[in-house]
Amino acid sequence: MLSTDKSSSLVRSIVLGAAGYSGAELAVILARNPYFDLCGAYASAGRSAEPFSSLYPRYKQQLDILVQPWTDELASTLNGKIDVAFLALPHEASEAVTPLLLAQGIDVVDLSGAFRLKQPQLYPQYYGYEHQHPQLLEEAVYSLMEWQNTPLPRLISVPGCYPTACSLALLPLIKAGLVAEGCVPVINATSGVSGAGRKAALSTSFCEVGLNAYGFFKHRHRPEIEQNLGRKVVFTPHLGNFKRGILATSVVTLKAGVTAEQVNAAFNSAYAGKPLVRLVSHSPNVADVAGTPYCDIYWQQDGEQVVVVSAIDNLLKGAAAQAMQAANVRFGKPETAGLFAGVSHE
Repeated sequence: MLSTDKSSSLVRSIVLGAAGYSGAELAVILARNPYFDLCGAYASAGRSAEPFSSLYPRYKQQLDILVQPWTDELASTLNGKIDVAFLALPHEASEAVTPLLLAQGIDVVDLSGAFRLKQPQLYPQYYGYEHQHPQLLEEAVYSLMEWQNTPLPRLISVPGCYPTACSLALLPLIKAGLVAEGCVPVINATSGVSGAGRKAALSTSFCEVGLNAYGFFKHRHRPEIEQNLGRKVVFTPHLGNFKRGILATSVVTLKAGVTAEQVNAAFNSAYAGKPLVRLVSHSPNVADVAGTPYCDIYWQQDGEQVVVVSAIDNLLKGAAAQAMQAANVRFGKPETAGLFAGVSHE
C-alpha cells in the first residue's frame, strides 16, 4: 500500500494535473517518498472527483487518494497547510496558477515549459502565447539536477524531456571545452507516444503511429536545449510506436587533437557521484530505462567526430522523477528518495 498517512512533520505536498501521465507518476512517487506527505491531488475544473485508482486501475488498493477538480479559489485555503505544489499542467495554466500559490507561501515545482526559457520574447514563437509573468522567469531556477550548482528557490522549473536527454549527453563535452568552436550539434531524438499526453488524438493513436519526424527547426524544446548548451543546435524530434521513453542520438565535432581518453574522462568526471546517470558499455535501449529514473549514456568516437546516445523515460527522468529530485534537494532530503519502489538507493 502506498500510504499517504504520514507524520505532519513531513513535507506537505499537492499535485495539480494528477490525472495526466506525468502528474500520476508524481502522485505515486510522492506517496512512497518517506519524507513527503501527499495531501491532495487535483485535475482540471471540468472533471468530477474520482479516486486515483479509477483513473489508473493498476494502483487499486495501493493509492486511493481522491483526485478533485481544481479551482483557483482553492489556493487561498492552502495557506499554512501545504509546503509545495507540483504542477503537471499545460504551460499557460501553470503560469497562471503559480503566482497564486507563491502568494500563499507555497513552493512551486513546475513541470511545464512556463518558466524554462529566460527570454519572454521566445514564448509567442515557441509556445504560442505572450508570457504574462516575465518577472518570474528571472526568479525561477531551471533544475537539470546533475548540473545544478546554485540553491533551489521557491520556484523550480523542471526541464523538458527532450532537453534532459540531449543536455545530459552533450554538456560533459561542452563544459570540458572539447567541442570545436564552430560546431553545431546535430540531434535526432525519438519519443514514445506518452510524450504527447493522455488526451486522445488521431496523430498519437497507437494504431496510427509508425516512426516519423516532426517539428523541424520550430520545436519548443530547441531553444531550451540551446539555452542549456550555450550554442545553436539542429534538433529533430521523432515520434515512435512505443509507449514511453526517449532515445537521443547527438553528433558533435571535437577540437583537433582531442583524444578518446579526454572524452572518457569528461563523462566520468561529470557524472561521478551522480546516482541517476549510468554510463553504459552498449548503445542504450529505451526498454532498459522505461519505468526507471535513470539516464543511460553511451558514446563512440571516430577522429574528431563523436556520437553520444542517451536514453531516458520521458515521464520519469524527463518529468516526474526529476521534479522529485529537485524537491528532495530543495527540502534537504536524500536526492533519490521516493524514486525506487521497494529498494533503497540513498
